[in-house]
Amino acid sequence: MQRQNQLANACDRRELWDVIVIGGGATGVGVAVDAATRGYATLLLEQHDFGKGTSSRSTKLVHGGVRYLEQGNISLVMEALKERGLMRQNAPHLVTELPFVVPSYAWWEGPFYGVGLKLYQMLSGKYGFGASEFLSKEETLQRLPNLKTDGLVGGVVYFDGQFDDTRLLINLVATAVEQGATVLNYARVTGFQADAGGLVDGVRWEDVETGEAHSARARVVINATGPFTDTLRRLAEPSAQPMIAPSQGAHLVLERAFLPGESAIMVPHTRDGRVMFALPWHGHTLVGTTETAVSEAALEPVARAEEIDFMLSTASLYLAKAPTRADILSVFAGIRPLVKAGGGQNTAALSRDHTLHIDPSGLLTIAGGKWTTYRNMAQDAVNHAATLGDLPDQPCVTKTLNIHGYHANAAQFGALRVYGSDALAIQGLIAADPTLARPLDPALPYLAAEVVWAARAEMARTLEDVLARRTRALFLNAAAAQRMAPTAVALLARELGRDAAWQAAQLQAFTALAQRYQVT
Repeated sequence: MQRQNQLANACDRRELWDVIVIGGGATGVGVAVDAATRGYATLLLEQHDFGKGTSSRSTKLVHGGVRYLEQGNISLVMEALKERGLMRQNAPHLVTELPFVVPSYAWWEGPFYGVGLKLYQMLSGKYGFGASEFLSKEETLQRLPNLKTDGLVGGVVYFDGQFDDTRLLINLVATAVEQGATVLNYARVTGFQADAGGLVDGVRWEDVETGEAHSARARVVINATGPFTDTLRRLAEPSAQPMIAPSQGAHLVLERAFLPGESAIMVPHTRDGRVMFALPWHGHTLVGTTETAVSEAALEPVARAEEIDFMLSTASLYLAKAPTRADILSVFAGIRPLVKAGGGQNTAALSRDHTLHIDPSGLLTIAGGKWTTYRNMAQDAVNHAATLGDLPDQPCVTKTLNIHGYHANAAQFGALRVYGSDALAIQGLIAADPTLARPLDPALPYLAAEVVWAARAEMARTLEDVLARRTRALFLNAAAAQRMAPTAVALLARELGRDAAWQAAQLQAFTALAQRYQVT
């Protein structure tokens, strides 16, 4: 999977595309996979890198949504629980079961939360991940040895899923390409084309790497740009009323020592009405998230001081050793593209269900939703696109489609397990050149071979692509990512045929970026 091949496919095609998808996050790439598997000629264009925005900044959970159950949105919970099961079925190398403990510090909390979590388990039906059960104080501490013991009564354990969001996304990009789609990063849509009736029938786009302008026409154009949904809609129709209420969610990453067991903590009620988690992820402890309404979406949002303080203070209520700002290895924020409802200002109360919208321009928009339901969202969007574009009826087959990298026993690959079956190819690179076995930094498990693989097989074009999304170095330990940057950029430059000036520019840009992930 190389960008030059995808670029050639995008530029050389003279026939009408069936579907053009704008946006290379979970929703857009999911749509491309679905459309391609139905045999539709599909082009996806992403302005930056795959997952640059929201899709790389999740809480790394594949879940039904306990909070949605409390809100009474049973249908969304059941849909998400089913999709959770399908994600594990289709990508077992990336989606794993994780136990969550709700600690109880009052006698009534165990029974109160236990009833809800039993219902949560029941709703999953045949897609269940494990049975919830009540825990004694001793059993709770066995699972969470660093939990505060003062006043601890016991707890409730339930099971949900965990994954690596951008690793799954890159595998979905590969799946789309394998199914016949053309998928291109660093391809910015600059405008729309319309037919004689004024309906959108194509796009104008720019190759960001060269500045060259291109155009493409299609039977239907799908806007799957998440937080930037309204920006795209206004390109087609300047008077379009906004439909997105952007909300920022921040996360912080700590050493594994803060949560040394194999279980996560779920805090069912924070002072802002959210659920908060502390969970093990890639040998670290991930804490999040927040819910902060923002006026507009940013491509590189930054966690606010009050968000960091809130997460630290909430974690300190439960962890025996209270984390401080000095303990934070990395902090990141993402923008949720929530769909406006009823004029409410509290984004925490807005549904995470998805919305399909067709503007008078004929542009089809898919918005809202969440990572867990990406496949169902894509199915819904392509069903509507087929009708809108008068495409031949074809059934959706993604419920049973193995995602690229599928491997039933990926754990055998150790630190390379997130690559699934591709781990064998990376091991092959090391066998051919043993110098590629060297770690990029002792604080993280990443190898030189992974940089080479990212460039050759995963369309990585920049140092940020490699250290933020092909590996997760920047999200796990920003200082370590900076230390490994010179080695990584030299490897990447060799693969891409770039010169010393390019390397220097990449290092400068990445250093500035990494500083935004650090707390001073």
